Amino acid sequence: MPTAFDPVAVGRLTLPHRIAMAPLTRRRAYGEGLSATPLMAEYYRQRAGAALIVSEAIQPNPVGQGYTDTPGLHDVRQVASWRPVTAAVHDAGGVIYAQLMHAGRNSHPELLGGGLHPLGPSAVAADGVVRVNGAEPAVRRPYPVPQVLTARGIADTIAAFADAAALAIDAGFDGVELHGAYGYLIQQFLSGNANRRTDRYGGSIAGRVRFPLELVDAVATRIGAERLALRISPGSGAFGLVEPELHELYRTLVDGLPPELAYLHVFEFPGHRDLTARLRERWPGVFMLNPHESALDRPAGPADLRLVDEGLADVLSFGTLFMSNPDLVERLRTKAALNDTDATTFYGGDHRGYTDYPTLAQTTA
Repeated sequence: MPTAFDPVAVGRLTLPHRIAMAPLTRRRAYGEGLSATPLMAEYYRQRAGAALIVSEAIQPNPVGQGYTDTPGLHDVRQVASWRPVTAAVHDAGGVIYAQLMHAGRNSHPELLGGGLHPLGPSAVAADGVVRVNGAEPAVRRPYPVPQVLTARGIADTIAAFADAAALAIDAGFDGVELHGAYGYLIQQFLSGNANRRTDRYGGSIAGRVRFPLELVDAVATRIGAERLALRISPGSGAFGLVEPELHELYRTLVDGLPPELAYLHVFEFPGHRDLTARLRERWPGVFMLNPHESALDRPAGPADLRLVDEGLADVLSFGTLFMSNPDLVERLRTKAALNDTDATTFYGGDHRGYTDYPTLAQTTA
């Protein structure tokens, strides 16, 4: 069996090893119109040692935004702002995919502005509250009841994803990952309580998987399946979601995906290792796993490397560990100590807790 440090083919690319950087929302898109910044370019450049970087979540259209200061990929300013980011990663020998995420019901009119209102599969509000301002003190509001996506609205949303994916390739990204995890729009359609539709996009399992499968097909047609991936998080329950018939639901979803996709990315939650293993068996392509210890910010990265040896994953992705260790791969390869992570700097702010974490070479100089 291969190890985490052996090469692997992903889509059109051959990656030098199997340790990827998972997507991490950092809320520092301070450029004009929620554009990327030079600081973001430096952040991703520092982490180009990852086999593949999956970018922070990027909204494909204005109504898809779910947090303050998150970047978009739906206008010319944003496309231009991402080019220095992708160039910096490529110049450092790295690979970077753009993760496209539509928050769906998990937003608020005060955050969106422009008269926009959050959209969802049904008129059911998410659990919790959302921050609606970027400055301090923070202002938080309960999630509102979303406007229900009509059939035309679903078609428009799919078109927006396809357009954003094409813009991502134009901006220099090597591919696109669709965020179907952690309670956002795609998973809202998969759920049984956020999705109470009685049309072809709801009800049965076949109905609930229809939106993600149509979305994947549309984006694959636009940019090529070999440059497209999907991230899922079976059973996460984020924002109050419930997924009835969980195993059958995700087996049906995975069976309906084009096998030519670059990879399938599973964001694993505790208690679902058996489902992870079943999906691994069913998926014929590259299987990327964000194992549950790391998905929940537990620094189990070194121990998780065995999951490649055991055949549970082709590629492992780590989030928080890459946040505080820009040279994570080298640290794992040499079994070196890992930097501690400052959780107070996860979201928003400046370079502190973002681009100032030291490399192993810097700490031993």
